[in-house]
Amino acid sequence: MKELKHLNKYFLKYKNNLIFGILITIVARIFILFTPRYVKEIFEIIELRTAGKITEAAFKASLTEDILYIIGASLIGAFLTFFMRQSIINVSRYIEFDLKNEIYDQYQKLPLEFYKKNRTGDLMNRISEDVGRVRMYAGPAIMYSINTITLFTIAFIYMFSEAPKLAFYTIIPLPILSFAIYKLSKEIHKRSTVVQEYLSKLSTYTQESFSGISVIKAYGIETQTSHNFDNLSQTSKQKQLSLVKVQALFFPMMILLIGASNLLVIYIGGLEYINGNITSLGTIAEFIIYVNMLTWPVATVGWVTSIIQQAEASQKRINEFLNIQPHIKNTVKQPTKITGDIQFKNVSFTYGDTNIQALKNISFNVKHGETLAIIGKTGSGKSTILDLIGRLYDINNGTITINNTDIKQHNLNSLRTRVGYVPQDAFLFSDSIKNNIKFGKENATDNDVINAAKHAQVHKNIIKFNNDYDTILGERGITLSGGQKQRVSIARAIIKQPDILLFDDCLSAVDTETEEKILNNLEKVSNNKTTIIVSHRISSAKNADKIIVLENGEIKQQGTHETLINVDGYYKHLYLKQLNQTNTTN
Repeated sequence: MKELKHLNKYFLKYKNNLIFGILITIVARIFILFTPRYVKEIFEIIELRTAGKITEAAFKASLTEDILYIIGASLIGAFLTFFMRQSIINVSRYIEFDLKNEIYDQYQKLPLEFYKKNRTGDLMNRISEDVGRVRMYAGPAIMYSINTITLFTIAFIYMFSEAPKLAFYTIIPLPILSFAIYKLSKEIHKRSTVVQEYLSKLSTYTQESFSGISVIKAYGIETQTSHNFDNLSQTSKQKQLSLVKVQALFFPMMILLIGASNLLVIYIGGLEYINGNITSLGTIAEFIIYVNMLTWPVATVGWVTSIIQQAEASQKRINEFLNIQPHIKNTVKQPTKITGDIQFKNVSFTYGDTNIQALKNISFNVKHGETLAIIGKTGSGKSTILDLIGRLYDINNGTITINNTDIKQHNLNSLRTRVGYVPQDAFLFSDSIKNNIKFGKENATDNDVINAAKHAQVHKNIIKFNNDYDTILGERGITLSGGQKQRVSIARAIIKQPDILLFDDCLSAVDTETEEKILNNLEKVSNNKTTIIVSHRISSAKNADKIIVLENGEIKQQGTHETLINVDGYYKHLYLKQLNQTNTTN
């Protein structure tokens, strides 16, 4: 139960609903427990009439009265049970809603390293399957537990007040039941944890297979993929069956023990009646009804125990992520002003998950309104610089300042709101093209969307679709080509009208003619904005105010295009190589 303590804050939040539900439960059980007492009275009336001690009229009047009481008590009990379920089960849904939001908020706060270590399928499983199991604890488990405790308490008081010896023999099977539950619960907890782990593996494999279906088809490995899925499914099924086999022991055991209690009631009650210790057969009938009324509550003890064990296993998996403290924190609550003066001073950075040093003692500055181009081989640290400006990572050494203020002293939301970022791997959502562009500015008008698309040289492509801007894209924008996805991403960054524009090799999938048009448009759009362009192409960098050349995380060259092409080094060699390729193509 230690892991489930995390839910206590939600129970406190909805304490009024829970208290109301508990009170309704107690009252409902009291009304339902009137039935056995009235049944006893009916037996006693029948005995009196058989012995001729009351008249036919009195017999019918008393019988009718007791039957009406039974019907009335049952109806009131049923009515209150409805409100009990509405109150307590609704609380479980509220908690499910809050817990999912808490997990989702935590997912958004966690750094990029977290997503490199954990698979999407597992993340989805914890926010869906695991939360669903926890909800069963927060609702049905609590409701049936209160129901069971109330029934047992009131029923036993009645039973011991009527016939102490008979009540004692009736409850003999219960300690055996408690011990069996204790033993089985430990096994259920262990097997539930394994089942949830395999559900995560299954979800992960499925999600990756669907996301990479084009690669699977291209390589013709559908059969192998299906075989791997089948093997994983078979293992998951065996783990599920292993858990079910243990859970299946509960109900037969409950039926056996309840049956034993019934036999004891009939046998001991009969002896007590013969010996004169019980004056009416109605007492035996009353006890049999009590025992059978307790059948489901006793059965739910095992079911509830199973729910709690599974919920604890699931909450433990959820807590593993909730307990992670994101090291990138928004320490400044008030919005801060971002204009675009950026300075790196002796910055070094090492990725924590791989221990690869991406940057070594990097220093440069970009003034507001200037354009900086970063050139370098793959793995030289170009994209890392952009990630650090957006504070997707925090540096190990050195300082990064924006507006002469340490980047950590800026409000994180203000910083990221004022940055327009086009990643190297353009990611689009399964939504309309219009909404993908408006993602950068949700209140943008249709004209804003069209103008941004025109600047990104993708408007003509979009209007050729049947539904133009309302065209729904497939997962990750699969409907579009690589170049179109990049240009839609550029439009999404432009429409924000940010103070800082970051382009991470986002023109690699477009032809040189389109690239030139986009760059000319970007020059107009980025006027009075700080722009940083990462590229492998000299054509994307040549018009920048400053150019730096990275190699193995270090700045090897810096200057303007004119100065760098006159200096022997990587930039000049790359320029001549690409110039020759262009001449050869022409």
